[in-house]
Amino acid sequence: MHNVIIIGSGCAGLTAAIYAARANLRPLVIDGYEPGGQLTLTTMVENYPGFPDGVLGPELIENMRKQAQKFGAEFKVGAVSDVDLGRRPFKITAGKETFEAIALIVAAGASARMIGLESERRLMGHGVSTCATCDGYFFRGKEIAVVGGGDSAMEEANFLTRYASKVHLVHRRNEFRASKIMLDRARANEKIQFVAPFVVEEIHSASKGAVEGVRLRNAKTGEAREIALEGVFVAIGHDPNTAIFRGKLEMDANGYLVTRNESKSSVPGVFVAGDVQDHRYRQAVTAAGSGCMAAMDAEKFLEEHKD
Repeated sequence: MHNVIIIGSGCAGLTAAIYAARANLRPLVIDGYEPGGQLTLTTMVENYPGFPDGVLGPELIENMRKQAQKFGAEFKVGAVSDVDLGRRPFKITAGKETFEAIALIVAAGASARMIGLESERRLMGHGVSTCATCDGYFFRGKEIAVVGGGDSAMEEANFLTRYASKVHLVHRRNEFRASKIMLDRARANEKIQFVAPFVVEEIHSASKGAVEGVRLRNAKTGEAREIALEGVFVAIGHDPNTAIFRGKLEMDANGYLVTRNESKSSVPGVFVAGDVQDHRYRQAVTAAGSGCMAAMDAEKFLEEHKD
């Protein structure tokens, strides 16, 4: 029996673990499918407060993990496969083990949708990114590509023109899912060149392990095209890691968990933090803030339900 179990070990989950551990709740953290969350896929993080020279994403996560362990948090490797939230104590199944908790913090995060190329995976954090706000600064004066056709792709392409010399907006169809206002804004930006209908077949790199270009193929004619560039931003959406909570916690049409009164979910005693409920900001600092809120709300809940 645990006072509180935290699902997820990214920025939100680890901050929740730090606060819960300092409250002497001895939380159990179950790592999840992506231990450390999306920060482990980045290199330098320059917008997290307190690091004027930046900090490596994996280093930031490792330090947060050590901080939580210092105060008494326990960690368990594995991914949660089932939850029973019908009554307390809640039952959480990970692998062959089942754990019980009086309070639960869901910080399972969201996973960026990827193109599915081996080169994309290999070059993640080395020229390939899923976050313009996080990594755009590193591409000052460089030519880059944004892949996608929705509002997120238009927004990221426009944002990246603050830094990049040119942005190739690559989309597999001539039609775009983006709203008219976002599409018109991108088309009016002289730094953005639309490349459609093309799909990315390969991301090129030399022995130095950095992006040097892409090979594209026309989705209608089969025409091949090579573009020399130094960065690829994949903006085809995110999927919240909420499949196991379907029918058990309230979520919106896109699968993000719905919260009310700060971090509270639709089930008393279950609290939510980070990208699993945030489809707008998706920043390390906002995830950390929501993890703090969830832990403090869980602490108050446990105090009110001592019996």
